[in-house]
Amino acid sequence: MTDDRMPLSPDDIQRFGSDPLSSFRANLAAVEERIARACARAGRDRPSVRLLPVTKTVPAHILRLAFEAGIHSFGENRIQEAVSKREALGDLAIDWSIVGHLQTNKVKVLTRFAREFHALDSLRRADLLNERLEREDRFLDVFVQVNTSGEESKFGLHPDALLPFVDTLKSFPRLKPRGLMTLALFSSDMAKVRPCFTLLRRLRDEVVRHDAKLTELSMGMSGDYEEAIEEGATVVRVGQAIFGKRPTPDGHYWPGFAGSAQPT
Repeated sequence: MTDDRMPLSPDDIQRFGSDPLSSFRANLAAVEERIARACARAGRDRPSVRLLPVTKTVPAHILRLAFEAGIHSFGENRIQEAVSKREALGDLAIDWSIVGHLQTNKVKVLTRFAREFHALDSLRRADLLNERLEREDRFLDVFVQVNTSGEESKFGLHPDALLPFVDTLKSFPRLKPRGLMTLALFSSDMAKVRPCFTLLRRLRDEVVRHDAKLTELSMGMSGDYEEAIEEGATVVRVGQAIFGKRPTPDGHYWPGFAGSAQPT
């Protein structure tokens, strides 16, 4: 049997090491162990939490190794990057999730391939998504994004706007609301981060009285997913803890967390 993997470039080796496959397997095992410990502390079963690996900035040829390591669900922030990777990896059975803000002109692209969308915070986008899904005879799982930190730099609904928004979502039959999503305050001080998760859980408990299907909580990333699990997360979006530090301005590691990383 021949090895048809693309040779690693010097940049690949610098970022991912000389054996990315082994690194990904080891990192994935470490993340899985931390998820299991957090579940145990919270008195929850491990299957109650889904790990969504976030693959932004990881090249397609490296993601082939991630797939080989057992990672078959990829979360992407940017539509164009996701499309490029999907084309390059079309021979692999990958579930694609979009976890970042969606521009309206990218709606028709997302509906062609994504299994779920984690950042719905606009009725305009809901309408456009539903219209495109109707044309393509598809359905889309969605998470409603809520701004729980109060930061103006973050997307998401104000908590007070959530219930009216959820009620209106019933007008879009091609959208399948599954739960809520948030980006917590970026800080190594968990006493400041945890209230974002607590608030989203409380909002979810209110929302399920209006729509019993909105049970899930997509919250927690590389630096804080254990705390998110303790507060009820059912989906954690983890990137750098699996794939290593990103070569981007926001790719610095969380202060005070050895081996832990900046969001996703």
